[in-house]
Amino acid sequence: MEQPLDLFDSIVMAEERYHGEGYQEGYVEGSCLGMTEGRQYGVSHGAKIGSEIGCYQGFAFTWKCLLAQRPTEKDSKKRKMLDSLLGMVQKFPYADPTYAQLHEDLDRIRGKFKQVCSLLSIQPNFKVNSGGSALSF
Repeated sequence: MEQPLDLFDSIVMAEERYHGEGYQEGYVEGSCLGMTEGRQYGVSHGAKIGSEIGCYQGFAFTWKCLLAQRPTEKDSKKRKMLDSLLGMVQKFPYADPTYAQLHEDLDRIRGKFKQVCSLLSIQPNFKVNSGGSALSF
């Protein structure tokens, strides 16, 4: 009579073993896919942030050149604000994705950009899409 119990035990044990093996295989495959998807997301998101920062930098350089062509006393505050924006952009930690205050610094840059636009009396429209980013007025 012990033989049927051994057969039953081997069936139960086989089911548990296959379940464990399936779990391990699924875990390994899921981990690989997760790493790949995470990397792709990181590259995409990093490119968007870099493109946005680059637009701010190009905007500030362009306005500095425009203001330098016909300098007036009332433009000194505008130039100082543009210099401040450029300083923030230049200090942005491009090479350190683990920087804890990355999003806070990015928000400060966005805020400074809005201040500069207000001071220059312009309404910017910044767009990021798959084809790149654009800044229009």
